[in-house]
Amino acid sequence: MNTISGAEALVRMLHLHGVEVVFGLCGDTSLPFYDALYRLDHGIRHVLTRDERSAAYMADTYARVSGKVGVCEGPSGGGATYILPGVVEANESSIALLAITTDIGVGARGRYALTELDQKALFAPLTKWNDVIPTSGALPRTVRRAFREMTTGRPGAVHLGLPFDVQKAPVDEAEIWGDRAMGHFPAQRTRPPEASLEAVARLLAGAERPIVVCGGGPVISGARAEVTALADRLGCAVATSISGQGAILDTHPLALGVVGSNGGSDETRAVLDDADLVVLIGCRAGSVTTERWRHPAPGQRIVHIDADPGVIGANYETEAALVGDARETLRGLLAALDTVLEGTDRADDRARAAVAQAREAKFHRFNALAASDDAPIRPERVIRMLSEYLPKDAVVVADPGTPCPYLSAYYELSDARGRLISNRAHGALGYSLPAVLGAHFARPDAKCVAVMGDGSFGFNAGEMETLARIGAPVTLVVLSNAAFGWIKAGQDSGFGKRYYSVDFNRTDHARVAEAFGLKAWRVEDPADLAGAMKAALAHGGPSLIDIVVQPLHEAAAPVTEWIA
Repeated sequence: MNTISGAEALVRMLHLHGVEVVFGLCGDTSLPFYDALYRLDHGIRHVLTRDERSAAYMADTYARVSGKVGVCEGPSGGGATYILPGVVEANESSIALLAITTDIGVGARGRYALTELDQKALFAPLTKWNDVIPTSGALPRTVRRAFREMTTGRPGAVHLGLPFDVQKAPVDEAEIWGDRAMGHFPAQRTRPPEASLEAVARLLAGAERPIVVCGGGPVISGARAEVTALADRLGCAVATSISGQGAILDTHPLALGVVGSNGGSDETRAVLDDADLVVLIGCRAGSVTTERWRHPAPGQRIVHIDADPGVIGANYETEAALVGDARETLRGLLAALDTVLEGTDRADDRARAAVAQAREAKFHRFNALAASDDAPIRPERVIRMLSEYLPKDAVVVADPGTPCPYLSAYYELSDARGRLISNRAHGALGYSLPAVLGAHFARPDAKCVAVMGDGSFGFNAGEMETLARIGAPVTLVVLSNAAFGWIKAGQDSGFGKRYYSVDFNRTDHARVAEAFGLKAWRVEDPADLAGAMKAALAHGGPSLIDIVVQPLHEAAAPVTEWIA
């Protein structure tokens, strides 16, 4: 029997599943794994990060943009606890992410070894599946199961714990094989039965004013063509959640845009409320998208399509439901509609007029604010210039605070390769600065930009060293308002303007960035914004533009309510 070490087996198993990049941070329990990465010929690039949380955020965005499993790793103890925020964000966003944490040796358990903790219990509520590999012989089959769990059904995050002695123990080479198809997601797509598809097709055909609301499911599934075809066939508007942006291009005349309390508007809500049938596709109908389950209104007719049967009927009574992958299910539904509608598309004049009216009203307000020469600079002006100066296929990664409502409402996707990504499952600050590097590794040909508030900047500023070391041509845009703006806006609107412990000193982020090796600009005068933004976006290495903007609680942000 020919054997190799457990650490070598893990590296080979990752390679067999098509892994090309691993984001992570070194630690003493990881030494055998790192030594195997150093010695073996595997074609995997390891990206050293400055924080395990950053490694997980990078892997998350890499997976979102590439459609491949994102892999992050960290050591035992504190490393395992630090990596958690990115793991739970990916899992709740249905992103295939593999988190590997090395661990103390199995033989050291219960003896107060440094960094000992119960990793399996720690990760259990935060992952789709997780295990701490007990023996080297179990390693190959456990890794194969991890990839299958991540990529089939509803995709999600998986954790593998790798004890130190398991890394050094022998593995039979005959057990080392893998299915490369499991390195992409969704894998093994499912479709509902024909009878169910036909029943839903008849419901849709009988509705006079249907509307489709897409969550992140169609984006993950790559179902844009099918969503667009469904809109054309039914003659209905398509709205999205923030995570669903890109499910239909914003240039389509039936694309309504984002609905909900974060990025929606009175006009988009009115179109949703007017529908006599709401079709939720890959959408959990959570509190933000539905404005706390008021839009759609209780009693509106609902059809729900989702890969996860658990979300169907959780918040709304459904008249019909289809469980399956968004792309495959829509293909089946379109075929059923061909039969029901006898191959003809329905008239869409009503829906086109409603969408055009809603969008005109929304962008009329936006354009007036974006043209303002007020200082501090209005956030709308920043969004308009990003829209004008970024390539149409750019990847924009936004933190969930100050930038999110503006980008979700007003940044339009008009190219099939363009992306707008925000961590909407848990909304943790500090996501976009490291995550933009994951986007760069997934799409090195694209301009990748991170947009964040200055509160978010403070969470992961150390990763600018990583950006500089790699030389990635990414751009960081900091909206500086010297506060945790969302919370301050909540205190303004719901707590009598009693501002408490939300303000901090304004940092000169450009000077900080320069110290890390980035090219940086600071802008306070609106007249200087265009030139600085053009220069920052054109720079061949990592760059940052620090923009002093209007405080969020004083702005006209597209947010219908600050407090849920």
